[in-house]
Amino acid sequence: MADKVKFTLDGEEVEADTGLTIWEIANGRGLKIPHLCFTPEPGYRPDGNCRACMVEIEGERVLAASCLREPSDGMVVTTNNARAENARKMVMELLVTDQPAPEVAHDKSSHLWDMAAMEGISESRFPKLEEGRIPLLDESHVAMRVNLDACIQCNLCVRACREVQVNDVIGMAGRGHDSYPVFDMADPMGASSCVACGECVQACPTGALMPATVVDDAQVGDSADFDSEVDSICPFCGVGCQVSLKV
Repeated sequence: MADKVKFTLDGEEVEADTGLTIWEIANGRGLKIPHLCFTPEPGYRPDGNCRACMVEIEGERVLAASCLREPSDGMVVTTNNARAENARKMVMELLVTDQPAPEVAHDKSSHLWDMAAMEGISESRFPKLEEGRIPLLDESHVAMRVNLDACIQCNLCVRACREVQVNDVIGMAGRGHDSYPVFDMADPMGASSCVACGECVQACPTGALMPATVVDDAQVGDSADFDSEVDSICPFCGVGCQVSLKV
């Protein structure tokens, strides 16, 4: 197998290492493609279920999930045409339909709302799920809160628990639009075999899983990722790169 692959990305000839996905190559070149069920953190495999990262590949009938798809020699990939952009906007609009409003979100600085803002989506024209379809708040755990009204079934928490930390506590229950994460045999999180490692909270892109200390009694979260910001210089080599430290 060749060590390099050459393909066209948004009209430019690109040479990249084999084994990288279209999303990884685009991201490395400064192209921002939305992603929710995928995270570039070590140990996480892409799943391709949220469909927020769709791109067009010349000669193919349907759009492709860029977090899963690896390019091949001669492939022509377009991320910025109307078809791909409109598909991503529609996905984001559908996903925010059942989310708590940003001003009362469990995580106001969630990755989901960042991705929605990137696509210019702030509200949805679609109807919300009817009352009673979403499990209620689970506050049984001393360190974490579970608010499944913000869950988009991305499965990141499942992969975080099963594949990254290998605790195998979280799985999915239900089918279709009624599927949601459960702990062990649908036990309350506090009564499950969860070891409180926090990996699922770090992975969740919506605020469905949050540290107990950052949400109030109404389950509304803090408004920022950090308390203060300090400009500094990296001390680890002679280049002197500027860094911004979030405290």
